[in-house]
Amino acid sequence: MTNLKNKIMKIVIGAAAGNIGSRIAKKVGSENHSVILLGNKLNALKNLKIHNSSSYEVDMSNAEQVVAHTKGADAFFWLVPPVLGVSSLKEWYDRIIAAGVAAIKENKISRVVAISSLGAGASDNLGTVTYVGNLEKAFKEVASNVVFLRPGYFMENFLLQKNDILENGYFSFPYAADHDIPFVSADDIGDLAAEYLMDAHWAGQWTRNVMGPSNITLKKAAEIFSKELQQEIVYKQITYDDIKNQFAQFGANDTVQKELIDLYNALGDPNGAYATPRTLEAHTPTSLVDFIRNKFI
Repeated sequence: MTNLKNKIMKIVIGAAAGNIGSRIAKKVGSENHSVILLGNKLNALKNLKIHNSSSYEVDMSNAEQVVAHTKGADAFFWLVPPVLGVSSLKEWYDRIIAAGVAAIKENKISRVVAISSLGAGASDNLGTVTYVGNLEKAFKEVASNVVFLRPGYFMENFLLQKNDILENGYFSFPYAADHDIPFVSADDIGDLAAEYLMDAHWAGQWTRNVMGPSNITLKKAAEIFSKELQQEIVYKQITYDDIKNQFAQFGANDTVQKELIDLYNALGDPNGAYATPRTLEAHTPTSLVDFIRNKFI
């Protein structure tokens, strides 16, 4: 990717208050581009305090609203925000995808960056990994210039268990302790997305794996947490029934629970998405040590 300076552009960021979107917004805003922030909570968008930005509360599954707020965009960032309280994740993804397609097509947006996943579209039973494969197919039909970033496992998932880690000395997932996982920081994903959004010199349809600096087992992750926090942290593998019960408590119906279990099965498969070979371009700099020091200490 070229480092040449570009003209000032109008860049629209979907789900701009999230971990990735907010990082993109800060990067893009710092370069004096015109930034349009979209999300479902106006206060959260305004609280980002992004230079030269406008914030709009939109339903990202509403094509009419998304089209209206992407008019004149030079570049467009899109992802499917995580939800639980829907009838089906498949239906939710389909609506978000359709809204993005409508915006790209009707407003003839020149460049698009979208978040996908390692293993996208590899099979029909991988939960949301399958659904982002559908996103890639749909966007390729309407976007001449589009980059799909395919991240590994977000380090930010550890933040959901921050209290258990700091107060109770453990974290848990349904994966085997020796499962090799490409942990990646959402900050790195956001930085990479921002580079593509601000660069007017690339063209074509691309996928790029985003896999952090190295794969780490959960046993190794526990050792790293223990060293950095100077207390014993252990990994506890939980069952898929435990996962289902947790999601049920958060309001997920049976359909959504099954879709999420399909996702966990896909990500826990030793020969699945996380067995993707590493290439130089898949490297991102933030290590788990960096993440812990930045977000836990």
